[in-house]
Amino acid sequence: MKSAVPILALASLFATQATAHTTLQYFWTDSSTSTTECVRAPPNNNPVQDVTSADMACNVNGNVPAASVCEVTAGSTVIHEWHHTNREQGATDADDPIASSHKGPIITYMAKVDDSSTVTDVTSLDWFKIAEDGLSGGVWAVDTFYADKTGKWSVKIPTNIPDGDYLLRGEIIALHSASSYPGAQLYMGCVQLRVTGGSGGTPSPTAKFPGAYASTDPGITCNIYSGLTTYEIPGRKFHP
Repeated sequence: MKSAVPILALASLFATQATAHTTLQYFWTDSSTSTTECVRAPPNNNPVQDVTSADMACNVNGNVPAASVCEVTAGSTVIHEWHHTNREQGATDADDPIASSHKGPIITYMAKVDDSSTVTDVTSLDWFKIAEDGLSGGVWAVDTFYADKTGKWSVKIPTNIPDGDYLLRGEIIALHSASSYPGAQLYMGCVQLRVTGGSGGTPSPTAKFPGAYASTDPGITCNIYSGLTTYEIPGRKFHP
C-alpha cells in the first residue's frame, strides 16, 4: 500500500500546532512501502499526561478504526513514522519529528485482537512489549530518533506469536518536564495489523492501558537534569 492521505489534509490537521509535539502518522510494512491507511490518527499532536486516562491506550480517538489493515510477516522489520506536523514540512521544521529537548524512551507494544479493523474497546486489550530503547551511554532513544530526521523507528515483529490480527502501539515518552507529576508527555499511536507466519504461543507478560504505568513509576516521574546515568523504562518486560 502507498500513502493515501493527501498532503493538504495532513497540513490542515496540524497547521495550527506550534508546539514541539509529535504524532505517529505512517506505517511501513517493509523498507519501501508506507501508508497512513492502517494508522489510527489522533485529532492533534498533543500529549497524554494522565497515565490513568483511557487515551493511554491508543491516544485520543484511538477507539475509532482506521480505513484498512496492514499485513506483515512474523519476524519482519516494520517502521512507525512520526512527525511534528507532517512529512512534507519535516525538512524545514527544526522540531521534526519531535523537539530535540523532548528526551526519553521509545517503546512498542502489540495486543492480540479478533479483528483490528473493528475493535473499539482498546482499554480492555492485553498489551505485550516487543521493543524498548531508553538511555544508554548518555544517549536517549529520542536523541537517536531526532538525529536521523526521518521520523522513522524500526521494530521487529516477534516470531513466537499466533497468526491473526493485532494492534501495534508505538510510544514516545518526553521527560523534559517530568520532575513532577503530571509532567511527562506521552505520545502514542496505534496501527491495525494482520500477522502471518507466526509460530504460535501466548505473548507475555501483558498489561492494560491505562494500568501499565503509575504516576510514581521512576520512568514516568524523574528529573533527567540531575545527572541521570540510568533510566528504568516503564511497563512490563518485553516479550522474548
